[in-house]
Amino acid sequence: MDEKMVRSTTILCVRRNGKVAMAGDGQVTFSNSMIMKRNAKKVRRLYKDKILAGFSGSSADAITLLTKFEEKLDEYSGNLSRAAVELARDWRRDKILTKLEALIIVSDKNNTFVISGTGDVIEPDDDIIAIGSGGPYAQAAAKALMLKTNMSAVEIVREAMEIAASICVFTNNEITVEVL
Repeated sequence: MDEKMVRSTTILCVRRNGKVAMAGDGQVTFSNSMIMKRNAKKVRRLYKDKILAGFSGSSADAITLLTKFEEKLDEYSGNLSRAAVELARDWRRDKILTKLEALIIVSDKNNTFVISGTGDVIEPDDDIIAIGSGGPYAQAAAKALMLKTNMSAVEIVREAMEIAASICVFTNNEITVEVL
């Protein structure tokens, strides 16, 4: 990422025992050195509160993509898989959208996907996925908690995000959690 670009974020999604929990930190960092905001909300409920979405990357770009994704959800009556594929297709083909720098995690009760600007719609192999600067830390912590504890999805995302915040300078512990 360009040195002048806004950079930050950790988004984590965990599915366990019929529940889906998605968490995001609140930190927005500028030029790799200045915290501009501590309590940004990067996780949202969409489509009649049936879908969770979290974003990382440029905030303006991510919000633009979330708006486009909501349009796709409306167009396809809340069908998460179809909306995700159609957004990725448009994102890759549209000359303006291709310049957007962000990643999105979307989830409903049955499916979770990461959507990228290269046309990827990736479904995780297991019930854990993370994006953003602290994503690898949060994902590793969540995997360990999933394997070694009986914690709920909500407990896992909270604890894993706290662990990521203690390691990644672009992640803080102002955590927003949404649950399905």
